[in-house]
Amino acid sequence: MNTTPQPDPKDRPARLTVGVIGAGRVGPALAASLQLAGHRPVAVSAVSERSRRRAAELLPDVPVLPPAEVLERSDLVLLTVPDDALPGLVAGLADTGSVRPGQLLVHTSGRYGARVLDPALRAGALPLALHPAMTFTGTPVDVQRLAGCSFGVTAPEELRLAAEALVIEMGGEPEWIAEENRPLYHAALALGANHLVTLVAQSMELLRTAGVSAPDRMLGPLLGAALDNALRSGDAALTGPVARGDAGTVAAHVTELRRHAPQTVAGYLAMARATADRALAHGLLKPELAEDLLGVLAHGTDGTEGDAR
Repeated sequence: MNTTPQPDPKDRPARLTVGVIGAGRVGPALAASLQLAGHRPVAVSAVSERSRRRAAELLPDVPVLPPAEVLERSDLVLLTVPDDALPGLVAGLADTGSVRPGQLLVHTSGRYGARVLDPALRAGALPLALHPAMTFTGTPVDVQRLAGCSFGVTAPEELRLAAEALVIEMGGEPEWIAEENRPLYHAALALGANHLVTLVAQSMELLRTAGVSAPDRMLGPLLGAALDNALRSGDAALTGPVARGDAGTVAAHVTELRRHAPQTVAGYLAMARATADRALAHGLLKPELAEDLLGVLAHGTDGTEGDAR
């Protein structure tokens, strides 16, 4: 639920024409959300057939045009391209004279702050970095999920209120991120969200191998509770054989993983080491049990079997 006080209508920015360059999963959803707030999407740039279909679904009747024409028609332009493509895109748009003075340029990269837009700033554009801390599906459900979503906001101080107002209009919660902290901020999100998907997918595959017919149904309550506990209690929520120091159980896990899914062993050991370090640091793992456990993690297995509780 969005608890941020909504701006008074008279204090909101004027209704803007909105363009999108890069019709991946993010851009059309943000433009559709801005449309709900009263702004008007007028153009989108899309290359692949999939991106064209996505734009047609989320932004019906909005024409697909080259990037230069998107900028020509738009007061606010969403640059929603992959991180590595963003600097070259900004430089190219500025060099070709496509950027207009007073035009709002908004990128959604988590990695970059506002400085990546410096070439456009020199051309008179107003630079904003608004990164939604959410995974996108490329479907209309994304617009609904923006309600209450945190956005990492970076912009020149004089544009801070405008940036935060746009986030609130999309239903989001603005969180100010200093320019120099953007890479660390993005690394934190990738560690939590992207790696979570890999871990869950691996866990589901292993459960299927173990004969579980509905691994999603089994994991849903467990992972939901673990996430809730972790958000509430941090490291105090750690449970399982690593936190308990059950070296034999961990060794049995590694043995079975080597037998059935060797590609998962490196990840299991890396996460177990990280878990052991945190459990030790917070007094959850008893030091007298840590030696055998760390030995198993260092060598992969000690050949013992344990009760995998």
